[in-house]
Amino acid sequence: MSDGAKTSGGFRGPGGFAGPNGNGGTDNLRIFAGRHTKALAGKVCDHLNIPLGDAKTFEFPDGELLVKIDEDVRGRDCYVVISTCQPVNDNIVELFIFIDSLRRASANRVSVVMPYYGYGRQDRKDEGRVPITAKLVANLVTKAGADRVLAIDLHAAQIQGFFDIPMDHLTAMPVFLDYFRKNREKMGDLVVLSPDVGNVKVADRVADMLGATLAVINKRRVSGQDVDTREIVGTVENKTVLMFDDMISTAGTVCAAARVVMEQGAGDVIVAATHPVLVGPAIERLESSPISKLIVTDTIPLCEQASRLGNRVEVLSVAHLLGDAIHNIHNDLSVSALFRDSVGPKR
Repeated sequence: MSDGAKTSGGFRGPGGFAGPNGNGGTDNLRIFAGRHTKALAGKVCDHLNIPLGDAKTFEFPDGELLVKIDEDVRGRDCYVVISTCQPVNDNIVELFIFIDSLRRASANRVSVVMPYYGYGRQDRKDEGRVPITAKLVANLVTKAGADRVLAIDLHAAQIQGFFDIPMDHLTAMPVFLDYFRKNREKMGDLVVLSPDVGNVKVADRVADMLGATLAVINKRRVSGQDVDTREIVGTVENKTVLMFDDMISTAGTVCAAARVVMEQGAGDVIVAATHPVLVGPAIERLESSPISKLIVTDTIPLCEQASRLGNRVEVLSVAHLLGDAIHNIHNDLSVSALFRDSVGPKR
């Protein structure tokens, strides 16, 4: 049977990859990881019951990188899991080289899994003579040879449109909702606080699913590290306040908001964020803040300094979410179906 012939299981391209209505199984699936995302990729592979792809990244004394694929990927459906977190530029270059290595090794399809999308906050021109680097990164990923991209909780939903290839925007909300539903009784009278007006729709749906009320905080960003938190719309007195955000970078927003709600009589403050960027004064701010619990995911490896927060920080894994998304894409099934009973990604 020649490549591309019809079979009873649907169209099969080179290497046996199943097309529409087919079932590719896992024999034709390979998942690789960058140097800083091996732990997460390993959990994804455990969920799919497949081994992590055999590849190594070497760094030469002058800082150049070499990616060597140590197994046959000809005609296979390959996924590269790399979060473009710190060191941001090193991870981005490693990603480009990984894509090129797989392309030159004749992989049938190369999909990029970016649990955290670096440069996502540079998504528009907010003043003269500045770049839109989020778009530049999208162009470079596409030019390097990626066929598809997956990301979790983009800082701005419009980044989906920066890609000229299929882009699946996932959200970690099902992971958070599962956790908070299991712990709902302990939280008592609950109010979900949106840290800015951009997250109101998501916060409203979360509040509805957790049987909580909604509040919104009015903030104004002063600089890259500081925000001016002004007032709260809603009641927080004697309530447990739960804040959701896509990331915590310098922690200025959540710590300022936590102080404001405590001043207005809140009983407790819990913060949930998908990406624990945690740079600059973040750890010091969180240490001195009234936040009792910080719930994050493993889209980014937790920095060593976060150990200073002790049991105040808890890490949830998005491995099952990514594994299910990869399974559905590999078998030409719906990705949006994963969020039918939950809160979908920011739009």
